[in-house]
Amino acid sequence: QVQLVESGGGLVQAGGSLRLSCAASGRDFGSYAMAWFRQAPGKEREFVAAISWSGSDADYADSVKDRFTINRDNARNTVVLQMNSLRPEDTAVYYCNAKVSRGLSFKPLKYDYWGQGTQVTVSS
Repeated sequence: QVQLVESGGGLVQAGGSLRLSCAASGRDFGSYAMAWFRQAPGKEREFVAAISWSGSDADYADSVKDRFTINRDNARNTVVLQMNSLRPEDTAVYYCNAKVSRGLSFKPLKYDYWGQGTQVTVSS
């Protein structure tokens, strides 16, 4: 069983930055692919970024490419999403996810564990 706890959300002006963290429990964290998804009011959950178990591969949604960076520290069981140049359309609840199988995926149903989410609000 894996528990994921997100932190770092908040209110920021457009153009600003936030750093989201995800703390994971469980001894097998280093073998999981990890990802961030987000969900805005009235919209479906959408893929943001994913990182492989080793951290050597990462994938991003086109809407956040060159603005967001995902990293992980397997020794500390954490995944971080650095978000720069934030836009009002980035406003959403952001979720941390873990996938037991190692391959990256942009499909939410491929992920086995979900956190409770952290709210990110970007004002114009």
